[in-house]
Amino acid sequence: MDTTAQREMPKYRSHKEVWALKIKDVMSNTDLSEGSIIPEKNEFGPIPVSGEYLKKHQPKVGGYYVVYPDGYKSWSPAEAFESGYSKV
Repeated sequence: MDTTAQREMPKYRSHKEVWALKIKDVMSNTDLSEGSIIPEKNEFGPIPVSGEYLKKHQPKVGGYYVVYPDGYKSWSPAEAFESGYSKV
């Protein structure tokens, strides 16, 4: 909760469906111009990602690579993702 606000802000619950994979490793070239997300599940191959994605989201091992229905790609820490989403 934001302690600078005069009253508690409204709460929201997520109801979105997304595609996601837990991250086993993040590979990138030395200048971060491109890279790959390596999923935990072996049946999925490496996912190429742009340098822009790497710099903006700074994905970490153990978190989730997330794709939204509109095609937007993101990263989420495991705790936040697992507490907000359940597998369908």
